[in-house]
Amino acid sequence: MNRRVPLLLAALLLLLAGCTDSPGDDDDPDPPHAAGRWQPEPGVPWQWQLSGRLDTSVDVPVYDIDGFDHPASTVAALHERGRKVICYLSTGAWEDWRPDAGKFPRSILGQGNGWDGERWLDIRRTDVLEPLMAGRIDMCRDKGFDAVEPDNMDGYANTTGFPLTAADQLRYNRLVARLAHERGLAVGLKNDLDQIPQLLDDFDFAVNEQCAEYGECAALSPFVEAGKAVFHVEYELPTREFCPEAKRLGLSSMLKRYELDAWRKPC
Repeated sequence: MNRRVPLLLAALLLLLAGCTDSPGDDDDPDPPHAAGRWQPEPGVPWQWQLSGRLDTSVDVPVYDIDGFDHPASTVAALHERGRKVICYLSTGAWEDWRPDAGKFPRSILGQGNGWDGERWLDIRRTDVLEPLMAGRIDMCRDKGFDAVEPDNMDGYANTTGFPLTAADQLRYNRLVARLAHERGLAVGLKNDLDQIPQLLDDFDFAVNEQCAEYGECAALSPFVEAGKAVFHVEYELPTREFCPEAKRLGLSSMLKRYELDAWRKPC
């Protein structure tokens, strides 16, 4: 008896069964949140304003504004002008004026980070911080923002009052990125240059302060090479000293004042 005939028939049946799978089915599908999520491209102009009356007349495609301070109507108005809008949040430091400040246990509040009313957070305590940050990112999503800029994401490299390690920071930063992505929002890596190689795949863009002043802008090149925007500001240097290099590297660069009001001088 020829035993190859039933074996060939079985293989044919398996092949036919595989053809009936739904389009796009595979053993390792893309995460559902990846589809349709905004991906800013290198060199896109932007405005970053966190203080003063918001100036919505700046003719740039991207705005980065405070998530707590602005209602959904402001985000909608910017969308009507064709802008994408980033939701600024502090995820690595506590701010005493925020409406949810009382929800943070004192045990996770560390030393000041140099700004009035702000203290570093013990990012090891993800059991406490995950629901708090999820609530904040829910707010960004519900107001219609396109992305999140989580600030103070490099506590391990600062004097926080806690023995934070690089591994603690990687774990926490990835948690914040996941929370944003699960809600369909893009998310940016703020500063934290030393961990770019490990975090590049977790973040959709970068936000950097003063890389030119400290000779660090080249460290942001992996984002540009991956087709991801680097939103960059300087405070102390005149534009003639940093814009040529910033343009060469493909950064979205401008000069701002420390208070991050409406004034800007782009490259």
